[in-house]
Amino acid sequence: MEKVIIWHNPRCRKSREGLNYLKEKGIEPVIFDYLKEGIPADELADLIKKSGLPVEAFIRSNEKEYRELGLKGKSLTAEEFARIAANHPRLLQRPIVVYGDRVVLARPASEIDKLFT
Repeated sequence: MEKVIIWHNPRCRKSREGLNYLKEKGIEPVIFDYLKEGIPADELADLIKKSGLPVEAFIRSNEKEYRELGLKGKSLTAEEFARIAANHPRLLQRPIVVYGDRVVLARPASEIDKLFT
């Protein structure tokens, strides 16, 4: 089996739910703690595109930085948001789960099943 990677924030309940969901399915993922390791903007932009979801799905609009940066109402490309998230990682919605070329935003955790169907 190809490795499964979870972009994880251990302080986030939804992210912990995603990690537990994987483990309950017998999958021991590679954990990428993006808050500690930093966000590679090019990689994030690529993941957003592969997910097929709109960029807005990956933005945590309830964070203080969202308001401070004046992002409300702005239409961002995957590359633009990825560069912003690299400098403001709390803006990134999580968890993101990657399996090969497939990517899901695991909210709810059951979205992970789409990677294996």
